[in-house]
Amino acid sequence: MSYATRSLSSQQMRATSSASSSSHSPALVSRIEEKKAELQNLKELRDLSAAVANQMEALEQKLTTLSDGTEAVAAVMSNWHNVLRAINMASTKLAKQSDDATMKDAPESNETLPQTLVRIPTEHAPTLQAQAEAAEAAAAEDDSTMDT
Repeated sequence: MSYATRSLSSQQMRATSSASSSSHSPALVSRIEEKKAELQNLKELRDLSAAVANQMEALEQKLTTLSDGTEAVAAVMSNWHNVLRAINMASTKLAKQSDDATMKDAPESNETLPQTLVRIPTEHAPTLQAQAEAAEAAAAEDDSTMDT
């Protein structure tokens, strides 16, 4: 008989568990829906986080480029002191030459300019060089004839 009671009690347990599961069913369904919504939000968060990470990497590359450009500008700016000093030295030499010329009472019709500080090669360099040498030679002959 104990066997019969066991079968009866197991049937009662099944009935009560099915009744309780049917009563908890709306609560479980709502909880499952909450978890699905939470999962969807987490997936969206993951996607947004990946997008932010990609944007940060792009920003890092742009900042690296900007940093390299800033270093180049700093190098150019540090050289300006040398450029200005060279211009000053050329101007000082020019001023001394003009003082010497005024002491000798040699009237100059043209103002002399400082030496060219930057030389830019051109495709017509040989022709221009020949013209410049001819002009220098003519100027040297003029100077020698003035001195005598």
